[in-house]
Amino acid sequence: MQIKDFIPPIAQKLVSRLRPRQYGWFGDYSTWDEAARNSSGYDADAILQKVKEALLKVKSGEAAYERDSTLFDRIEYSWPSLAVLMWVAAQNEGKLNVLDFGGSLGSTYFQNRKFLSDLENVKWNIVEQAIFVEYGKKFFEDDRLRFFETIESCFHENHVQVVVFSCVLQYLEFPFKYLDQAFRFHPPFIIIDNMPFLKQGKDRITIQKVPPEIYSASYPCWFLNRSKFLEVFHEQYELIADFKSSLSISLDGNFVPYEGFIFKRNFKKF
Repeated sequence: MQIKDFIPPIAQKLVSRLRPRQYGWFGDYSTWDEAARNSSGYDADAILQKVKEALLKVKSGEAAYERDSTLFDRIEYSWPSLAVLMWVAAQNEGKLNVLDFGGSLGSTYFQNRKFLSDLENVKWNIVEQAIFVEYGKKFFEDDRLRFFETIESCFHENHVQVVVFSCVLQYLEFPFKYLDQAFRFHPPFIIIDNMPFLKQGKDRITIQKVPPEIYSASYPCWFLNRSKFLEVFHEQYELIADFKSSLSISLDGNFVPYEGFIFKRNFKKF
């Protein structure tokens, strides 16, 4: 028995709030470079190895689900995103062609594999950093799962129906740059998933400090203004649904939910 077992639950909550947090999201930096200078960065090779080993276990059926290199025995689905993928496939005779930007070595693909496996034809294309593409091609690529280094190269080889940005744009110095690249190819649908937003105020740059049980790292992370973000889509896309993720984080003592958006290209404007 531990001392905490003698402390009432409500008191435990108060103590946890008073204790300084070591991990999570901190700061309000004027530039991305400033945040990067105050971050430790991360060992990309070590993280890649952890992700590879975890996803190989998912691929082989030894584990059910992987997120951030951590294995779980139960899959956490993003049901709104999965519903859109199946909806698009239903409109195209069971065919689905996806560009998964920043999709690691196939985390979202393997997460949804049980549902995707019954479709007539699936092409899941991941756009990632060069080292991830190299590992992806070596250990994971097959007739359904492929890897590319740029959005352009993926579109040139595929008739992409859906572009997925899941838990990635907030970690890019220029997130709107990559949205613009996708816009240029006019995909019929865009899914934004697992992204934190601010409802008021300017875009904010923080530093995320990752708990060492996941991996030792700290790096810049955006909290974009929600209204400003949605305005970027206004000219070309219709927002057909928004949703809250099961995940939420703490910023300045306040809970910020991860959100998602489903956009459909507005062909009537063109």
